[in-house]
Amino acid sequence: MSSVRDRAEETFRETFGAEPEGVWAAPGRVNLIGEHTDYNDGLCLPIALPHRACAAARRRGDDRLVLVSADIPDGRVEVELADIAPGTPGGWASYAAGVLWALREAGHEVHGLDVAVASDVPIGAGLSSSAALEGCVGAAASDLLGLGLLGSDEGRSRLAEVCMRAENVIAEAPTGGLDQAAALRCAEGHALLLDCRDGATRLVPFDLDAHDLELLVVDTRATHALTDGQYGERRSACEAAARTLGIASLREIAPSELEPTLARLDDEVQRRRVRHVVTEIQRVRDCVAALAAGDFSEVGRLFDESHASLRHDYEVTGAELDLVADTARAEGALGARMTGGGFGGSAIALVRRGTGDQVAAAVARAFAQAGLGAPQHFVATAAAPAERLG
Repeated sequence: MSSVRDRAEETFRETFGAEPEGVWAAPGRVNLIGEHTDYNDGLCLPIALPHRACAAARRRGDDRLVLVSADIPDGRVEVELADIAPGTPGGWASYAAGVLWALREAGHEVHGLDVAVASDVPIGAGLSSSAALEGCVGAAASDLLGLGLLGSDEGRSRLAEVCMRAENVIAEAPTGGLDQAAALRCAEGHALLLDCRDGATRLVPFDLDAHDLELLVVDTRATHALTDGQYGERRSACEAAARTLGIASLREIAPSELEPTLARLDDEVQRRRVRHVVTEIQRVRDCVAALAAGDFSEVGRLFDESHASLRHDYEVTGAELDLVADTARAEGALGARMTGGGFGGSAIALVRRGTGDQVAAAVARAFAQAGLGAPQHFVATAAAPAERLG
C-alpha cells in the first residue's frame, strides 16, 4: 500500500501534470486527558499520532486555491481567495481553504496554491482529522509563501491559532484550540501540557514502553460531527454559566471553591457541565504529576474518573464509548476513557504491553453481542508534529 505521502504526490502529479514544490504532513492526535476544557481556558494533555494528513503543494501566479484529495474521487475544488467565507467552499475543503483565509485575516500576504491532500487519520473518529488537514495545509502555506511560522514554537503557536480560526469561522465548527496545538506543537515521545488560557505549553515525557505498557485506541466507528449542534450546546452552557458567575471562563473556579460556586447556579444542567470542567482541569494536573512519578495506576484511575465525569456530568459518551471503557477495564486495563469531542468517535485504554489485541478482541465481542458494528483499533505512540517531508 502506498504511503500517505506517496498518495498525495501521485494525486498532485495526476491532477496538475507537474511535481509539487514540496510535501508537508501534520498528525492526528489523542488527548490523554482534559476533555472539553480547551474552550473553557483550561488544561489538556494530547499526544500527536503517527497517523497523518499530507499536502503536496506548489505556488500559483494568481489568488486562486485549487484543492484535490486522494481520498475523495472527483472532489476537485477551486475558489478565489477573496471568495472564501463561512460555508464557502463547503465540506472538507472548508478546513483547508479556511487556513488561507485566516492567514490573510492575521495580516499575512497570501497568494494562490495548488494542493493535493491525502490522509490516514480516521475521519469522524475523534482523532482530529480536520486539524491534521488544517495543519499540513498551513505548514505548506507557511513555507511556500515565506511566512516562517514553522521555525519556532511561537510561530507554530500563531499558526495553530490561525487553523483554529479557520475551523471556527469557515468550517463553522465551534472547537477550542486543543487539536490544532497538538498537530503543530507536540513532540515525539512526549505529551503536550497545553494551557488554553495563555497558550503556554510544557512537554511531558510519555514513554509507555519503559513501563511495559501501551495505549490502545479503539475507534467505535460511530462517527461524530462537531457541527451537529451538541458540541456547541455544551460550549454555550459553559459560557452561560461563566456569565452568571461573573467570570471570564470556568478556569477561574478553584477546585476548593467548586461546591459553593455550583450553589450559585440555578440551572442543573449548567451545574453538571461546570462540575466536569473544573474537576477535569484538576485531573490534568494530577495526571501530569502521576506521569512524572511513574505512577501509572494513578494515571489509569484518572482515566476512569474522567470517563465517568464525561458520561454523567457532561453527557457526551454514548453506548459505544461506554462499552469500550467498561470492557477494557474488565479485561485488565489500568484505565479507559473516551477521547475527543464524544458523541461517538474513539476511546483509549492504558493496558499492559502485548495485551492490546486481547483487549480489543474482547471489545469486538462485546460490540457484536450488543448488535453494534465492528470497531477498529491500533496502539498509539507519541509522534512528531507538523513538518516538511521533502
